[in-house]
Amino acid sequence: MPVAPDRSLHLLPSVLLERRFALADLAATEAFGARFAQAIEAVRVTPSFSGLQVQLCGDLGAGKTTLVRATLASLGYPGRVRSPTYTLVEPYALAREHGELELYHFDLYRFADPAEWADAGFREYFDSGAICLVEWPEKAGDLLGVPDLVFALQADGERRTLDARAYSESGKACLERC
Repeated sequence: MPVAPDRSLHLLPSVLLERRFALADLAATEAFGARFAQAIEAVRVTPSFSGLQVQLCGDLGAGKTTLVRATLASLGYPGRVRSPTYTLVEPYALAREHGELELYHFDLYRFADPAEWADAGFREYFDSGAICLVEWPEKAGDLLGVPDLVFALQADGERRTLDARAYSESGKACLERC
């Protein structure tokens, strides 16, 4: 499986679980997003849950934003999901029986230097117990820390391959449900 761009293997702990998903078309990508949303719902109510950082890697057009849109739609978000290419982060708050689900969608594509991530003041989002979905995580260098999950997407026409790796118990629990 491909490694997240610009990341050295020595910077990440051992992979707890890895899986490859063949996504034949848009419907398959949306179905994966629905399964991922269900996994998030199941894992976030466990006592050990303290948030989830998911790094989305892949070239332009690989399906990163499509996957985020499908996940949010399956979580019940009724509005339009914008790409945060210019805003850098789009926040979402969804009412739940066990408390509000906060999700932040980041797009770091426009960063030229990892220091921009630190200067933007995003650390508080990652320390809040929220779900953080990060497109172009390599643009922040090592400042994001260890992710719970890495989803690496590769496009081949309409088909996608999603290589998923879990680096935490919460990430592993999510991936087992996908």
